[in-house]
Amino acid sequence: MTTKPHDRFAKQFLQELLSPLGEVSVGNEVTDEARFVDVLFSPTPTSVTQAQTLGLLGKVATQNTALLEPFRNQPSRSQIRNCIAKVFILIADVEREAKREKRRIREQDLPHLWILAPSVSKGVLKTFKATLDLDNWISGVYFLPDGLRAAIVAINQLPVTPETLWFRLLGRGKVQRLAVEELVALPAEDLVRRNVLEIIYRWRISVMAQPELTEDERELIMNLTQAYQEARAQAVQEGVQQERRQVVENLLKVRFGSVDEELSRVIDSLLPLSPEEFASLILQLTNLSREELLARFAH
Repeated sequence: MTTKPHDRFAKQFLQELLSPLGEVSVGNEVTDEARFVDVLFSPTPTSVTQAQTLGLLGKVATQNTALLEPFRNQPSRSQIRNCIAKVFILIADVEREAKREKRRIREQDLPHLWILAPSVSKGVLKTFKATLDLDNWISGVYFLPDGLRAAIVAINQLPVTPETLWFRLLGRGKVQRLAVEELVALPAEDLVRRNVLEIIYRWRISVMAQPELTEDERELIMNLTQAYQEARAQAVQEGVQQERRQVVENLLKVRFGSVDEELSRVIDSLLPLSPEEFASLILQLTNLSREELLARFAH
C-alpha cells in the first residue's frame, strides 16, 4: 500500500469530506493478490441532500458504493487496468454476498470505480473507449463502457466552478493553486473549509519535519502554501481568543463570583477588540459594575 505524499493527503481529504455522508474505508484490502483500494465509500440513505454541498464529489459519491482512486500523476494504461481489477473483485464479492442472502442486486447498484487523475492522455481515453456524457455529467468526466463500471475524472478538464472545487484541489500545478485560492476565499464560517484547511495544516507540518523532501512533496508544499498560511493564521487567532477568553472569564469570576449567560455575551464582545482596546478594557474591568458592563458590551 503506497505511502506517497499525495496519496496520504488525498485519502485524508476525501475521508474528511465524505464521512458525514456515509461509511468511508481508507486503504481497504480486496482479495486476490492483496490489492488495496485507496478510498471505498458507501453512502447512507440520507446522504443525498447533504452531498449537494460537495458538488461533483457529492454526486460521484452518492451514486452507489464508490471506489475512489486518486493519482498525483497522469495514470498509465497499466495503472488503470489495475484499478479496474479492483472494482471487478469487489463486484464479485458483492454478488457472492447477494447470492448467499438469496437476493437480487441491480446492475446500477454495483460498486463503481472513479479514477481521479490530474490529467489523462487522448491515447489512454481511446484505449479504454472512454467517452463524455454531457447530457448528465460535466466536461472532464469520462465513462468507460458500461460493463466496466468505471469512470476517469480528468481534473484539468473540469470547469472552474464551485461544483468542481473539491476535485480541483487534488489537481496539479496551476489547477491546484487556483483551487487553493478559492478554498481560502470561502466564508470563514464554512465548516468544510475549516476542516480541509486543518488537514492541509497538519499534513504540511508532518512533511516539513522530514529530513529530505522529494520533488513531489516540494510541489505539494508550494501549491498548498496559501491554505497552510490561512490555517496557521486561523489557529493563531483562535489561540489568542482562547487566551483572552480565559483572562476575562477569570477576572469576571473574581469580580462577580460566577459567569452567567449575560456575562458570557460580554466576553464574546471583548474577543474581537484590538490589542490596545483589549488591554484598556482589562484595566477598567475591576471598576465597572455589572450593569455598566452589560450596557456597554452585552449586545
